[in-house]
Amino acid sequence: MSDQMSDQPQDNPFWSPAVAQLQPYVPGEQPKTTARLIKLNTNESPYPPSPKAQAVLTQEGLAAHLRLYPDPESTELCATIAAEFGLQPGQVFVGNGSDEVLAHAFYSFFKRPEPLLFPDITYSFYPVYCQFFEIEARKLPLRDDFSIAVEDYAVENAGGVILPNPNAPTGRYLPLAEIEQLLQLHPQRVVVIDEAYIDFGGESAATLIDRYPNLLVIHTLSKSHALAGLRLGYAMGQAHLIEGLNRAKNSFNSYPIDGIAQKVATAAIADRAWLADNCAKVIATRERTCAALTEMGFDIVPSKANFIFAKPPKISAEALFVALRERNIIVRYFNKPRISEYLRISIGTDEEMEALVQACREIL
Repeated sequence: MSDQMSDQPQDNPFWSPAVAQLQPYVPGEQPKTTARLIKLNTNESPYPPSPKAQAVLTQEGLAAHLRLYPDPESTELCATIAAEFGLQPGQVFVGNGSDEVLAHAFYSFFKRPEPLLFPDITYSFYPVYCQFFEIEARKLPLRDDFSIAVEDYAVENAGGVILPNPNAPTGRYLPLAEIEQLLQLHPQRVVVIDEAYIDFGGESAATLIDRYPNLLVIHTLSKSHALAGLRLGYAMGQAHLIEGLNRAKNSFNSYPIDGIAQKVATAAIADRAWLADNCAKVIATRERTCAALTEMGFDIVPSKANFIFAKPPKISAEALFVALRERNIIVRYFNKPRISEYLRISIGTDEEMEALVQACREIL
C-alpha cells in the first residue's frame, strides 16, 4: 500500500482529456538491487512462500501448458478458497492482485450518484479509483488515536463503504461486532472490507457473508502467503455480488489469471500449516519490535498487521527516515496531514528488525 500520487505533465496532445486529469497511484520504492538493503517499506513477507507452492514451479511439463488459454473461471482455485472459508465456489472471485479486484468492485458497486465513504487516513488507491471511475469520495476522519468511529458512517444516501481492516497505514483493527454495525447502517449498499492484513491477528469478516448480502471481503496473497510477485487477490461475497464482479471482469478481460498462477495460488492456499507458522513468526517479531521501540520512547499505534506505525521521540519522522536510509534501511514516510510524524515499518526477519532497532538507538 502506497502513500503517494504522481505528478504527471498534463499537456501531451496525444492524451485524452480523461487521462490528462488523472493522478496515478505510485507504488512503494522497489530498488533494482536489494543486496545491501534492509527493505521494510512495502509490507512484503520476509520469508519465502509455502514449499508446496514453490514445488508447482518445478513440475515436469508445466511450460507445455503455456500455449493454452487458462481456465477463465479459475475453477480449482475458487473451489480451494471456498473450502478454506466454508463458502461455495460461486461466492469467490479472483483477480490479478487485490488491486484489480478492488477496481472491479469500484466499477460494479460504487459507480453511483451518491458518495463512497472511507476513512481520511487509509489505502491511497481508493481516491485514485474514485477519480478514475468518476465516483464522488467522502472521507470520514479517524479519531485522534487513528481508530474508526463507526457511528460517523451513519450517512444518508451513501453510495457504499470501503475500508481496510486492519487499516493501512495505521495497522488498527476494527472488531467484527463493529463491522456488523457498519453493514447494518447501509443494508442497500455494498460494504467492502479490504482484508490485506487480516492473517496477522484479526478475525476475517468472511464469517459474516452468509448473513449479509451487502458484504464483500477482499484478500490478497501478497502479504501472509508471500506471493507478492505472483499478483493474486480474491473477493468473497454472496453469489449476486460475485456475478456483478464477473460481469465487469468479462467486459474487460475474460482471461485475467494465468494458468501457472492459478496452480501456485491453489497450492499456497491449501497449505494451512505453513500459513499459520509464517504468520506466527511475523506476529512474534512484530511484538518484540514494538516492545523495543516503546522502550526507546516511540509512540506505537496498536497493530494487527505485518507492519507497525511509529512516532519517534527526539527527532522528526522525516529525519529518522533519512537517517535510516543512509544506513541502508528503507521504511515508509508519509508527508501527509495528521501522519507526517509517523513511520510505517514493515516487519522483516528477526535479524532485520534487530538491525533496525540498533540503528534507531544509534540515531536517537
